[in-house]
This record gives sequence, structure tokens and C-alpha cells, in this order.
Amino acid sequence: MITTQAFPTVRALARSAWNDCFPGALEDWDYYVAVETAAIADFQWRYLAVYDNGTLVAVAAAFITHYRLDTTVSGAGKQLAERLERLWPGLLQLGLYALGSPVAERCDAGFASHIPESRRERLLTHLLQAAREDADAFGIGLLAVKDAPSNDAHWAGSCHAAGFQQMPSLPTGVLPLPYGSVDAYLGSLGKSTRKDLRRKLRAPGPRVEWRRNIDDVLPEVMRLYEATLARAELQFERLPPDYFTAVLERLEQRAVCVLYWVDEQLVAFNLILLDEHRLVDKFFGHDVEFSRDYNLYFRSWLTNVDYCIAHNIALYECGQAGYASKLRLGCEFQGNQVFFRHRNRLVNGLLKLVKLFIRPDRSDPAMAAAISET
Repeated sequence: MITTQAFPTVRALARSAWNDCFPGALEDWDYYVAVETAAIADFQWRYLAVYDNGTLVAVAAAFITHYRLDTTVSGAGKQLAERLERLWPGLLQLGLYALGSPVAERCDAGFASHIPESRRERLLTHLLQAAREDADAFGIGLLAVKDAPSNDAHWAGSCHAAGFQQMPSLPTGVLPLPYGSVDAYLGSLGKSTRKDLRRKLRAPGPRVEWRRNIDDVLPEVMRLYEATLARAELQFERLPPDYFTAVLERLEQRAVCVLYWVDEQLVAFNLILLDEHRLVDKFFGHDVEFSRDYNLYFRSWLTNVDYCIAHNIALYECGQAGYASKLRLGCEFQGNQVFFRHRNRLVNGLLKLVKLFIRPDRSDPAMAAAISET
């Protein structure tokens, strides 16, 4: 007999059972404990579990928040949305219950290791049903799946069967690194990009420090984080200081913060998750006053590439932003999809109309190019 349950904390599920459903994941049970410890404002965490005769067979993280429909829009689309919001305050904001996480790279459901491929779509249907029931208990009409991989036929099949609408989300940039040196990587790029990066490398650079504890510089890290966030067109969550310290403490050797110094001043930082297979760039913050003289973004990029090559790490996962630069830097892109449905038929119909105008590939040409690649 299939039963489902929703929990307010990942600690309600055994660490070994959760991690068995996500073999090799960097964003594992310990990562979600760190996220809970951080107490990110305006989010409430939920964890969905499916049992078969009492045995855990599938799990998924979820969250509750108030969501601005134009969150992933930039440029002219963002300006239009801001005008609408000024005319009708609250028009574009809805209560949201979403499978996935605002601080995870993609929405992955996990399945116990003994579950065959043929059962997974059906178990996803049970997870969606559990999410709908949990959302109803909170009085939330809008249910979504955030950043499901485009190539995951099980998500698409279960969501379509449940009557969900679909639209492209922000693609994830990845850089395969089958190179023996940074110079070999640079040789794979276009001529103008290669020439530009080599010129930047010849200029004086900041001092680089790899840290697993940043308590002594946390105020400076947060200053850089807040300044970077203020310049960003796309933002969803605001990370508190405890997020950075909890991730570094909880994940131990699988998390590091790279600090960039000019003399005694911290000018940039980069929070990274890593193992022997991949390096995941979680957040890069920098001081814009030093960025031009020291090429901080590209220095950070090449520092990460160099680390991956030196440690035989095959994949650099570089997130969901800065698509124009990432196209130049040789990235490939993994497509993501958002699936959503509102229980109110009228609101659901309005969302079907809104998605024609407020979608990421309509506002940013570089992002549209990245999405088309997937």
C-alpha cells in the first residue's frame, strides 16, 4: 500500500535513507540541515516522502513562499512587470508551494536504490499528490515544480498527466574540462576571448586564499554579498550570514570559500561545493570598485578551472546567471523547466496568459540563446 507524508524538517528522515535516494549528491541531507540552520527569511521548508508498505521509496524537498511572477525576468519584461506592480500592488505575487529548493541547483526527486526506472513516474505522481494535499492544508493554491531537468521524461509525464502548465526556466551552465592545463582550455575558446583572457592573466591579480572557516571575515563577506545582490537583475532568496557558515561547517571537505584579497582588503569571495567529480559554484560576490582593475569575475573563473584541472575534476557547474559571459567561456547548458498549476481554474487560466509574456527567454537574448541550446 502506498502512503505519503510531509515533514517540516529533513531531520525527520534518516540521513542514510535520504542520501540513499540521492547517491553522490553534493546537496545532500547535510546540505539541507545547513539550509534549515540558516533560517532563510520568507521560506518555509517541507519534505515529502512516499512509502510502500512502510518502506521509504521516494522523497523530494519542497518550500513555501510568496512568489513574484517576474522573478526570472530581466530587461524590458522586468520594467513592464514593475509598472504593473505599481498600478496594481500584489498583482504579480502569489502564495507558492514548490517542489525543489531556492538554494539547490535543480529539482530532483530521489528514489530508493531498489526502485526500478519503470516505477519512477508513478512515484512522482504520488509526490505531486502529496504536495497538493500539503499545499491545501496551508491554504495555498499555486503548486509548482521548480527547475526540473528538461531531459527528465518522468517529471514531464507526471506533471502533464496532473494538468500542469510548462515553461522554460533558467538553464544551468556547465563546463566540461577534458584539458591538461588552463592554457589548453584557453585554446578551446574563440580567438578574441582567448586573447582577452590571456591579457587579463598577465595583469597583476589579487591574492587567493582557500578557506573552510570564514568566521573572522564574515562581516566583509556579507558586505560583498549584499552589494552583489543589489546589482543583480534576477534574485529569489536573500541568504543570511548563517547560510555561509553552516554550509562550510556541515559539509566539511565538500565546501570551501575562496577569498580574493588586494593588500589587506577582501574584494571578492566564492562559495563552492565540490567532490572528485564536479565543482559547483554556489555564489560569487565582489566589490565592483575593484572588479575592472583586477578582473575579479574572470580571475575567479580561471581559478576554478585551474583547480578542476589540477585535481582531475571533470565538470565545473557554474549556475544560472551571466549567460553572455558563459557563452563566451565555452559553457554548455542543461535545460530546466517549471511546471505549475493553480487549483482555481480562473487564476490558472490567467497564469496561462501571463506566461506568454513573463518568461526568461523573452527578456534576455543571451539567456534565450542558452535556453535554445537545450
